[in-house]
Amino acid sequence: MKILGVHFFMAIKGQKFKTYSEKLKMEAIRLHIEEKWTYRQINDHLGIQDRGGMNRWMRKYR
Repeated sequence: MKILGVHFFMAIKGQKFKTYSEKLKMEAIRLHIEEKWTYRQINDHLGIQDRGGMNRWMRKYR
């Protein structure tokens, strides 16, 4: 669905959402801050499928 140029993804009935452990989130944050990895590198390395996950985790961390 697209409203005012912004894409919204509707959940499908019965859809399962992937959750990530705090340990994985902290490792992702560490890789970004200490190792200077990009979000894409972290997502690929750790198998994170949620594109916006790193943005949310970094906002919560800061």
